[in-house]
Amino acid sequence: MTNPRRKARIIALQALYEGDCSKHKPTEVIARLLEEKPLPEELATFARGLVEGVMQNKPHIDELIKRFAPVFPINQIAVVDRNLLRLAIFEILFDNKVPVKVAIDEAVELAKVFGTDSSRKFVNGVLGGVVTHYLNKSKNLAETQDQSTQ
Repeated sequence: MTNPRRKARIIALQALYEGDCSKHKPTEVIARLLEEKPLPEELATFARGLVEGVMQNKPHIDELIKRFAPVFPINQIAVVDRNLLRLAIFEILFDNKVPVKVAIDEAVELAKVFGTDSSRKFVNGVLGGVVTHYLNKSKNLAETQDQSTQ
């Protein structure tokens, strides 16, 4: 059985995917998808928040994808993989409502279901780079602040 938040992530992914492929507005797509496949209000709010958050931060998120997957031009990354990365990076760096491990695990699980054979490794690798860089940066910043207060 799929966990409830995963269902919300799937609907968010579908909205981002459709928006990416068709140029429909993802916020309108998510509204339609939630009408077609209603979720409890808490999960619907979660799914809408993911889509809105990704769209609000998309330029910055896409720059991160370019930075941590430099061999692949962003428009040549598979649409599913690109939007899984957007969702996970939003959850990890901008939303901060789920543990990093959960965000990565969810992205990898969705990559297994919706992506190609190599999607899970690609998504995991890019997210690992993002997390390693930003966790080290945060850790170094915290250490610097601790040393300056001593």
